[in-house]
Amino acid sequence: MNALEKLEKIKIDVETALAEAKGAQEVDSVRVKYLGRKGELTSILRSLSDLSKEEKAEVGKRANILKGELVAKFTQAQNAMESEQSNSVGKEIDVTLPGIAPRVGTVHPLTRVMVRINEILISLGFKIAEGPEIESEFYNFEALNIPLDHPSRDAFDTFYIDKEYLLRSHTSNVQIHVMQNQAPPLQVIMPGRVYRPDAVDASHSFMFHQVEGLMVDKGIKFSDLKGVLSMFCKTMFGKDIETRLRPHFFPFTEPSCEVDISCIMCMGKGCRVCSGNGWLEILGAGMVNPKVFESVGYDPNEYTGFAFGMGVERIAMLLYGIEDIRLFYENDVRFLKQFK
Repeated sequence: MNALEKLEKIKIDVETALAEAKGAQEVDSVRVKYLGRKGELTSILRSLSDLSKEEKAEVGKRANILKGELVAKFTQAQNAMESEQSNSVGKEIDVTLPGIAPRVGTVHPLTRVMVRINEILISLGFKIAEGPEIESEFYNFEALNIPLDHPSRDAFDTFYIDKEYLLRSHTSNVQIHVMQNQAPPLQVIMPGRVYRPDAVDASHSFMFHQVEGLMVDKGIKFSDLKGVLSMFCKTMFGKDIETRLRPHFFPFTEPSCEVDISCIMCMGKGCRVCSGNGWLEILGAGMVNPKVFESVGYDPNEYTGFAFGMGVERIAMLLYGIEDIRLFYENDVRFLKQFK
């Protein structure tokens, strides 16, 4: 009996066996006999390599078609058996027994915080832009003025897929895509997941979330950046929050700064959360480096702009008093059900 004849026999045998099956368990036994890991149809599929090129094409095509048909037949038979069993059990239900309350889920705290961040920035005129999580070195590094010898381009600090592509290490790559496809003025935010090969501990994760912002136009000044960030922080953390900007370095902005807020736990008096200095680092920002504009075809003598970026986990941990970032990803219902 050749392979094609075996396939035809399997089809007939399955139809006969399903017609004689008297319960869901028997239906499943038939399924395992023919489609299980050691099933008859599975064996034929695994033996295709032993056939000639012409036979392999024909047998493989017929076998896959038959497999799809059998899966549909088993599913139909299983559903019919379960429906019949459900109807018979339903007749025995005591309708006077109290019902079982459904378990209702809640919005994840990270989603809740990201939505709030987006809402505030959208109210200030920003629009959401999204981009790829698998990115080329050009968009993730080169166009952002991050040179080849920069530590972040080392294999220890970035998830490389091959010599050219990687998992994005920030959402700044979306800035380049937006500027390449849109002429100024523009005002966008870029929320999303980013990836870095950090050792997982209470304050680090190999995957986390960022929201970055970008504004480009003629005459944009550092004072505009300060005003936007001050308004954001007061709306996010409370009207009594104070902000301060400290000089810093980022390759893609010049000048650059770190942005701090007065500690939301002690209101700037000094406590364990702020290490006694009354301030909490919240995000990084700066004026877009002219080299970034040159990489996307903008004239740096005509346009200026600012950019900023923040970690969603960082803000969520501050808002909710969470001390371990791993709690966000462990799917522990005891933790998640607190956020309603």
